[in-house]
Amino acid sequence: MSSLIFGPITSRRFGQSLGIDLSPDTKQCNFDCLYCELKGAKTVIKSQKAPLVEEIVDALKEALQKHEHIDVITLTANGEPTLYPYLDTLVDEIIKIKKEHKLLILSNGATIHNPHIQKTLSKFDIVKLSLDCVSSHCFKRLDRPHKSICIEDIIEGMKEFRAHFEGDLVIEILVVAGLNDTEEEFKALHKILCEIQPNRIDVGTIDRPPAYDVQGVSIERLVELANLLENLDVCIAYKKNYIPQKRHFTHVEILDLLKRRPQSFEDIQLCFDEESLIFLKDLVDKKVLHVKNIAGVNFYKVR
Repeated sequence: MSSLIFGPITSRRFGQSLGIDLSPDTKQCNFDCLYCELKGAKTVIKSQKAPLVEEIVDALKEALQKHEHIDVITLTANGEPTLYPYLDTLVDEIIKIKKEHKLLILSNGATIHNPHIQKTLSKFDIVKLSLDCVSSHCFKRLDRPHKSICIEDIIEGMKEFRAHFEGDLVIEILVVAGLNDTEEEFKALHKILCEIQPNRIDVGTIDRPPAYDVQGVSIERLVELANLLENLDVCIAYKKNYIPQKRHFTHVEILDLLKRRPQSFEDIQLCFDEESLIFLKDLVDKKVLHVKNIAGVNFYKVR
């Protein structure tokens, strides 16, 4: 199989995914994030070496014949996939052959203010964008963008895109100790996210060796920060082996919790003790709560 294609990979948040790397030979990115698993590199705003659309489509056709039971086709890159110069043409060609598979892109969001990029991304079923900080100081320290990029343009671009995008918009926040792990930064994020209104927010931390000397935060801290994002659908992404201390919730406490922030199935299994799970099921059976699938993740929500 071509090195352009990788997968299938099982994701707890998107199902079985078949990935397409739009920069298979070298890192090409307009960010040089401290937490990136790829080696640090000078930022770029144009792709210098890109595979041909025909090459990608041929590799994808071959992969789809071998992997029939995937859920999602994911466009990504060793860097930023929206820098790929033929992205719009490629998306059109993939749509012709993808059948029932959903089409997803994983982007850092740096180009979302560009109307041409918005038009292309509107063709996807799921768009996942990064938003680690909303303050300029934090953004520059953590994501280390190309000098031409500012966080204000990204935020406005996300709002514009959300206004007309009919698919699922997912925002990812990756928390790094000592940088964006503060209550102040998350309260600022909460304000902006309420304005953007994504379908889902994934809050995670470093789980692979980073390019630079930075560290992630604990699951306890992730939960504390996620709880600041009230009235939003938040999924806590934590891959390390972790045996949490389960908490007990009454019927009333469950309702209060879910009114503040809907909880994913993963979050519930992480925090609820056995009796609380029984109470939760009782509330679902009584139709006080319902389950809603958001971009592949199930959430408990108050009716």
